[in-house]
Amino acid sequence: MKKKLSLLLAGAMALSLTACGGGTQPSANSQAPSNNGEKVVRIGVFEPSTGDSGPGGKQEMLGMQYANQETPTVEVGGETYRVELVYADNGSDASKAPTAAAELVSKDVALVLGSYGSGVSIAGGPTFEEAGLAAIGVTCTNPGVTAGNDYYFRICFLDPFQGTVLANFAQEKFSAKKAYLLGELGNDYDQGLLTFFEQAFDGEVVKDSFPKDTADFSTYLNKAQAEGCDVIFCPVSIAYSTQIVKLAASMGLETPILGSDTLDSNMVLEAAQNSKVQLFVSTFYQEGGAPEFDKGIKEFISGDSTNLTNNGGNDTIAAVTAMGYDAYYTALEALKAAGSVNAADVKAALPGVTYTGVSGAIAFDDTGDAIRDTAYIKTADTANNVWALEATQTVK
Repeated sequence: MKKKLSLLLAGAMALSLTACGGGTQPSANSQAPSNNGEKVVRIGVFEPSTGDSGPGGKQEMLGMQYANQETPTVEVGGETYRVELVYADNGSDASKAPTAAAELVSKDVALVLGSYGSGVSIAGGPTFEEAGLAAIGVTCTNPGVTAGNDYYFRICFLDPFQGTVLANFAQEKFSAKKAYLLGELGNDYDQGLLTFFEQAFDGEVVKDSFPKDTADFSTYLNKAQAEGCDVIFCPVSIAYSTQIVKLAASMGLETPILGSDTLDSNMVLEAAQNSKVQLFVSTFYQEGGAPEFDKGIKEFISGDSTNLTNNGGNDTIAAVTAMGYDAYYTALEALKAAGSVNAADVKAALPGVTYTGVSGAIAFDDTGDAIRDTAYIKTADTANNVWALEATQTVK
């Protein structure tokens, strides 16, 4: 019998998460003096700033950058350290991820945040493990990120949960009996979510995969219509989803489109603007959940032209930005708990770290997989170009 989830009206945010342990000893202490003699601790940022996932990676980094501006120092073992974010672009490409991961290892970081994108996280994971360097996944939801790797932690829900949330939402909201599933060929994140949705869906599915760099999705959307599908589920990157949503709008497509956390972007929202597209996404955070954070991050985004560009041109808050913010503070808690900036000490301290962030309560278990029992379903208000909270969905 398939796991059932209950739809609740929007309520208070709740969240708990997971962790891991074990491995080789790193050689560096992740500390460097600055020109004025102050102590510096480096946190690696393993994110895509280019490639298909570049827009999402930039939005995730905005949360880290805002948090670093808000809290630029941390007390570790009775001493004050300035926190320096060190970046490595994994290019949204699993073949490039190990090189980006190795770059961060070479820069003596104390721990790593990222990545947006499960495929690059999975690909970079062995490099961090070999170096004895802990990584905190922010929104990489595929189970493979932490599977068999004691050095990868995460603060987000997992795809088996997310896929079930969306499958049950399709059935409860639309009484869906037939679903069209579409993802990128060879993409771990897309294909994993399609599988989990299919496993949870009590009905018929029509399933397709498109090759990398596809630019015309008309064949796929026409097929969904011709097959008489009640919903379309496409957990794809921002680059692809904006194309799909724009095409659906131009076609006057009435079939509801369901998306995962990758579609929770103002760029995808704008693709649906002033259309009749029915778009629903599952996500980690709804604007309004933490008013003080919302006000501050909007000012941070709007007050700098680069930040505004990296957020897609407006100050709409992406859930990945809130998660990036929480990941930064989780990292600071790990440094405090370790009482050291040595990577091995930080990794050893991580399992016991807890933190209550804007996205909810964060903690770790011994499996390395995030535990989160709540997802937020948002819908595109295409007339006003905003996300509206449709429901909060939790495990019964």
